[in-house]
Amino acid sequence: MTNHPTPEMLTARPVGRLPNSRFPLLIHRAAVPGGAEALLERFRGHGWLNNWPYPGIYDDPHFHSTTHECLGVASGEMELELFGRGGTRVTLGAGDVVVMPAGVSHSMTGGSVGILVVGGYPDGRDWDLLREDSIGEADWRAAQKLIMSLPIPGRDPASGGPLQAWIDAPSSVEWDWNPVREALDPA
Repeated sequence: MTNHPTPEMLTARPVGRLPNSRFPLLIHRAAVPGGAEALLERFRGHGWLNNWPYPGIYDDPHFHSTTHECLGVASGEMELELFGRGGTRVTLGAGDVVVMPAGVSHSMTGGSVGILVVGGYPDGRDWDLLREDSIGEADWRAAQKLIMSLPIPGRDPASGGPLQAWIDAPSSVEWDWNPVREALDPA
């Protein structure tokens, strides 16, 4: 493991039917230069599998309940909107890696010609695709419960070290998620 600078960290509370996360979304700037092959090698070496290369990501806001996700920009530049419509916008360039907790809404709102992104999932988990505007009450409840039960991955996909920012994140009680948790189970 090499020494990596501290990643940028962004958080958001639940908004409507978007769970978001108590874990911070991490952005490692210029963490993996060298394009798609370098990203694949790094992600796979750190246990983030089920990889794909694609010219960007979906342009409609969505989130995953079955797994956390990493996105590495192999070439070009893209803008992401995070945490739902009207949320935080970030621009990512070649070599940047985003480590996204399950439940965080994300969409690509712009990209350069030649954008190529590589994705991966801890231990090769399969991902689902959920959208706030089309998820029913029962599916939303099931997604929330699943997200809360996912383990913290063993290694950061960019640095290879522990996901210390997630380990140090507030508990669901400290994050004041008890009302969310209590709302998931019928009285």
